[in-house]
Amino acid sequence: MTDHPADAILVVLETTPNGELASSAAGLIAAASGIGTPVALAVTSPGRAQSLADGAAALGAERVLAVETTSTQSELTVPHVDALAAAAAVVAPDAVLISNSIDGRDIAGRFAARTGAPIAVDAIGVSRDDEGVLAHHSVYGAAYTLDSAATFGPLVVTVRQGSVDARAEARPVALESLEVPASGAASAAIESIEAVTESSSRPELRGAKRVVSGGRGLGSAEKFALVEELADALGAAVGASRAAVDAGYIPASHQVGQTGVAVSPQLYVALGISGAIQHRAGMQTAKNIIAVNKDPDAPIFDVADFGVVGDVFTVVPQLISALAERKR
Repeated sequence: MTDHPADAILVVLETTPNGELASSAAGLIAAASGIGTPVALAVTSPGRAQSLADGAAALGAERVLAVETTSTQSELTVPHVDALAAAAAVVAPDAVLISNSIDGRDIAGRFAARTGAPIAVDAIGVSRDDEGVLAHHSVYGAAYTLDSAATFGPLVVTVRQGSVDARAEARPVALESLEVPASGAASAAIESIEAVTESSSRPELRGAKRVVSGGRGLGSAEKFALVEELADALGAAVGASRAAVDAGYIPASHQVGQTGVAVSPQLYVALGISGAIQHRAGMQTAKNIIAVNKDPDAPIFDVADFGVVGDVFTVVPQLISALAERKR
């Protein structure tokens, strides 16, 4: 096995159901390149390693460790934890970066419990000082930003998707195979998989660069279509407040907030959303926030970069019309 850089940062790559690199890979590798040398770990089915290595190298991974196994088709996350434990032993990284997804959090927690490693969850960025790696967090409903560090390592960090804007330069492909014996740790079994295809021209909410969200101020599921219309005009994902979800305007998978999806887009548009702290906790790290609400005292204006006090049913159609005019 090749010697690995002294400042190696181990990046766990996630894949989509069809075996492609997940969209979180670019931000994770970029974050790693800012604090050290990115070494990526890909756990994949046989025959997919080279394709993943090519993709990871294009995103800036210095090296890619590949574990090819069929066990990912029958077990949940344990094969990934086994691979991560083996890779960490070989690479001796300063930190391990993992996406703050459902699977990513499970892998990070299992790995930390198995190895006794410190863990920092839902970070919005990482950096390095004279003593080691720091994880940056948005906490207390995004009212504060704080740093966390560990006195021993490697520090395991789950990174919020969409929170890292930087991108690393492409590297030559350097692929290494890693043999990993199964640990035999208890795992939930996958008995069957049924592929469900959903056709949508909109981006996925988690990790989207632009998000348009609606709240209870829309008034009904029928009127919530205005949110979708603006989202389509902007090429944005559709989100919602918990109040809108509870009212049945839109499915819970679109909920943004403390009990929903946390997003960090370039643009977040809040329509008819009052801005309760639970909602702000999931979107306040957006780079640009625009709010439209007829209540001038709505808390959403406290975090908005641009605010419009007015009726969404008057303001938004004008905005959609102006966007359409610009495209002509």
